[in-house]
Amino acid sequence: MFKMSLHPKAFLTLKRNVQRGLLARTRIILILEKEMSNAKKLAQKTGLSYASVLYHLHLLEAENILTRKGNRSYVWELTGAGQQRLTDASSKK
Repeated sequence: MFKMSLHPKAFLTLKRNVQRGLLARTRIILILEKEMSNAKKLAQKTGLSYASVLYHLHLLEAENILTRKGNRSYVWELTGAGQQRLTDASSKK
């Protein structure tokens, strides 16, 4: 089995970080980095249950990592807050 690297934004400060939760939040964040999405589409793309996706979306929203737009059918997007991935430092020099 391969080891998936965890996204830095998946780590929470208000809750305990359990491996399963970190993996679920990493999957969600990787999709939201590419495009805004609603919870139903995120559940389909990640293979997680709808309830699990909503739970993690609300945790990430409480940490100001995500924001929701719209009325009842919320579209979720990253805010830019939270820890960022380190890019190749040599390309920035």
